[in-house]
Formats: sequence, C-alpha cells, structure tokens
Amino acid sequence: MKKIILIIILTFTGCNQSPSEKCKSIEIANAQIEKNIKTYKTAWNMFFDNRESGALNTESFDEQVTVVTASGNITGIDAFRDYYNNYLTGFSDAEFTFVDTFGQGDKMVKHWNFKGTHDGEMFGIPATNNKVDINGTTLVLFKDGKVFQEQDFFDNHSFLTQLGLLE
Repeated sequence: MKKIILIIILTFTGCNQSPSEKCKSIEIANAQIEKNIKTYKTAWNMFFDNRESGALNTESFDEQVTVVTASGNITGIDAFRDYYNNYLTGFSDAEFTFVDTFGQGDKMVKHWNFKGTHDGEMFGIPATNNKVDINGTTLVLFKDGKVFQEQDFFDNHSFLTQLGLLE
C-alpha cells in the first residue's frame, strides 16, 4: 500500500529524489516568477514609498507597457508613468500596500490596499481633502521579464463615495 501511495505522489508531483528535466523546468519557471514579483514590488515600492516616479522606467517596464482602463488603454512608458503619477499628485500621504502577490508563467496577480488623503488634483478631480481606503486587484502580464500590461480592479463606486463625489 505504501508503494502505491508513493508512486501516486511521485506521479502527481512529477519529481523524485533526483531532479528530472520536468522538475528543473518547474524550478526555472518558479525562479522567474519570483524574480518578476521582486522586480515589480521593488519598482512600485520606490514609486509610492519614495514618491519616485522615475521608478516606473524601462528597466522594469516594457517601453510599450499598457494600462487597460474602462475608458481606453494607455500605452507607452511615459503615458503609463503619467497615469499613475495622478496618485502621487492627488494624495501627498499615499500609502500603498501589497496584501498578496502570486504568479504563474508570465502572469501575476497583485492584491493591494491604497490609503491616503485626497489633497491634490487627481485625474482632473480637484482636492476633496477626504480620506480613502480601498482594496483592489491588479492583473499583470510580463514580457521578457518586464511588466507589459496591467489592469486594475477595485470598487470605483466606493472610491468615489469616499472622495465625497457620490452618495
């Protein structure tokens, strides 16, 4: 019975004591995912924690990086940086937290929290001086080890309500 269980375990994991080519491939893929996550977190932490918009650069992001939005895609590193700079100019005390990140292949999912006081213009919206605290998720696509596309999902109604723009 023990032999059958061991065979089943080895069959489903695909690995045994001496690493097979399949195991090496899995290890390489996992290492790339971890590298992608580290690259991503480093850039965004520099952006929000140090308020360094230059952290969104072609070292970590593809020249043609795209933000997928409901009102149309924003493509190119400069447009990408300008888009996200709205959060720095709109919230002088912006706090961005990675709640969780995980990936598979060239894709990553980021669960995040954003807090701050809306004390500056953001996306053309004048300061409301209201505090916001929202959670969201971002789907990230990598290409050649760089961020190629992002799509953010969050409760925009709650965000606008917290800003005092909706009831």
